[in-house]
This record gives sequence, C-alpha cells and structure tokens, in this order.
Amino acid sequence: MDKALINNHTLLPDSGLPKIGWSATEVFDSLEVLRSKDIRWREGRAFSLAYNAGPDALSVAEEAYRRFSGENALSTDAFPSLRQIQAEVVAMAGSWLGATSESAGFMTSGGTESILMAVKSARDRLRKERSITNPNIVLPSSAHAAFEKACAYFGLEPRRIAVGTDWRADVDAMRSQVDNNTVLVVASAPQYPQGVIDDVAGIAKIAIDFQINCHVDACMGGVTLAYLARLGENIPPWNLQVEGVSSISVDLHKFGYTSKGASVIFYATKYLRSFQSFVTDNWLGGMYGSSGMLGTKSGGSMASAWAVMHYLGEDGYLRLTRQAREATLQLAEILDASNDYCLRAKPQTTLVCFGAKDPRRLNVFAVADELWRLGWYVDRQSPPDSLHCTVNAIHHDKIKLFAKDLELATNFAKDKTGDKGSYGTID
Repeated sequence: MDKALINNHTLLPDSGLPKIGWSATEVFDSLEVLRSKDIRWREGRAFSLAYNAGPDALSVAEEAYRRFSGENALSTDAFPSLRQIQAEVVAMAGSWLGATSESAGFMTSGGTESILMAVKSARDRLRKERSITNPNIVLPSSAHAAFEKACAYFGLEPRRIAVGTDWRADVDAMRSQVDNNTVLVVASAPQYPQGVIDDVAGIAKIAIDFQINCHVDACMGGVTLAYLARLGENIPPWNLQVEGVSSISVDLHKFGYTSKGASVIFYATKYLRSFQSFVTDNWLGGMYGSSGMLGTKSGGSMASAWAVMHYLGEDGYLRLTRQAREATLQLAEILDASNDYCLRAKPQTTLVCFGAKDPRRLNVFAVADELWRLGWYVDRQSPPDSLHCTVNAIHHDKIKLFAKDLELATNFAKDKTGDKGSYGTID
C-alpha cells in the first residue's frame, strides 16, 4: 500500500489475532474458559433457550451437525444429499402439522425466519392479486416479536390487538381491525408469553371471509401438540387441517430436540409457498435463487434434524412429550399451591408463566436474579411482571430441585428490587 495512503489513515490497534496460530488444545481450552459462566443447560438448569432430550440424542444431533457443517444448502444441485434431507424432514414435520398432499414447505434457520417468510409471502401474494401497496397485518398482543421484525423489514403495518382476560386472541376485536389493506391474520399454538392456544379456527375464519392469509405460529407447540393429542389429551383445532390456515411454522430445535438452526414452514398449497422464494438474474453472476432469508447456509442443522428425527422416532417423541408434560404439570401444581405465586394461565402445553400474588411484597425479577446465582435460568416477562419456564424433557427429574431453590430465591428476594426482563439481547 502507498505510504502516503497509510499515513492518511488511522490503523486499527492490535486486533487480538495471534501472530502465531494457537494449538488446537489452546483453542479448545480457551473456549471452555469462555463458556464457564454460561448456564449449564445440559444439566437441565435452563428453562429457556435450550432443549435437551438426553445425552444420547444430543450426541446424535452434534455428530450429524459436525459431519454436514461444511455442506452448503444454497445449492442442492451440488449437495443433493441436502435436497433429500430437506424433503424428508419437511415430510416428517408435515405429519405433525396436518399437511395434505397439496401442502408444501421449506426448512428455515429458526422460528424467526419462518415468521418472516410467512409475512413476506402474505404481502407478496396480496400485492400480486390485489395490488395492495400499503399492507398491514392484524395480530394479538401475545404474538411473537418476530412479526414486528417482519413488518419492520418488509414495510407492513402491525396492528396489535389486546388479548382477552384469558390471554387468548380476541377474535372479534381482530376482525374489526381488518380492512382492504390487510394481508395476514395471526394465531399462535400456543402463544409464548402465557402458554395458551389461540382460537385458531376463529382467526382462520377471518382469513376465509376476507380472502387473505392466516399464519399459525406453532414454533413452540407444533411437535408437542401433535403428541399430546396422541397421548389422549383434548387439543383444540390448531394446524393445517383447520380451513383457512394458509401457513404454519414449527421449530425442530425446540421440542424436536435437534441442533439450533432448524425450523419448518408449511403452506397449505404450493401456490402459497411460491411467494416465499426469491429468484433473480439481474446481475452478472447468472441465475440466483433462494428459499428464504439466508443465501449460504450450513447443512449441519438440516442433517442434525434429519438424524434426530430418525433416531427418536414416534416412540421417542411420545416418551419425551410425556416427560415434559408431566414435569410441566408438576411445576404448575407447586406454583398453584404457593402462598407467593399465581399462574398466569393453566398450561396447555409445556410453558409455565407465573407472577407474584402480591407484587408489592415480592419482585419476581429479583427472584430471577437469585435463581441465576443458584445456577438456574428463567425468562423474565412484562407486562405484567412474570417469570416464564419452558419445560422440556430434561426437566422430568429436576422440578423438585428447582422448586427447592425457587423457595430459597423467593425468601431472599422479598422486598428486593430486580431489573426489568427481556427476551433476546443486543450486545
């Protein structure tokens, strides 16, 4: 580089890149130090963010991911294994979601991408069919934050409607806010904050009447609801079998127990799915096409999903769903009998949300602080101030231990002050 050019620029300080590369031992020892303060989710200490079906399934997931981590799903012509893997994973997930021979889907990197694609597809469909240029979506206040992200990315207006006293979507209020520019209505099965299932059929009826899209966010419940029904529980209609539902999403890296980065979005028809893809030749590189937000993406999460789903099978998912549900009910019973806490709602799947009976006497965020010091991680939510537990199979023998530490944390935190809660962070 020209010396004058160098002199006109401020060089970055030492970046930290070693002058001489480290040994593999040094690298991995350092990584272990870095994660030494992370929550011990493999031991069942996290009631959020991580899902664990046990060491055997986890080993299968991680080994499959390792073997396919370098494969690039941007081109399944070059990697036909990934084309077959995606097709088989989507088909297996379809059996949970009520898919028909007319349905079609894609894998995505997670629930957020699935939701982004559902919103984009609705916008593009109604833009083509009705020339809508100022689109909006109507959704309950409980619907996932990713819908807000989708609206911000794709230029739609989000119309949030307050939920009812039971935390479920207010169908009549949603209907009143639909107009000629509405492209999508949203239901959740279950919604994340309080863990209840919206009236999917009622919301889908709005979509039928206005001839627009209806997306069901089943990222948390798509696996669990399917197997709870097979275990004999009474589950309200929630999937693609409901008339008017145009798309549905399920995260495999949640209660499918696969590695992070695996979700499926299913559409009722191939026509509806066609609005998800992006194709262009308007550059010097030839034809470019992708099914979702990502271009290059590792085949690791796809292979992990395929491997775990085959490894667990129907019997494995039935067993894991039973374990998670029983642990959920055990925790809910303990909280319901507590003098300090009240359930926000009776859990319909494996999500438990609870708050203080007397918020003036007990700050639940201070309880979360103390639980963290005792080695547990729980989500914080507001409004209202609440703690949230995503119970999965690894917790089937951890509830009594958690309840004991919750009591300790509660006694310590009474009259203390805690920070406001959040889900997701920006560092």
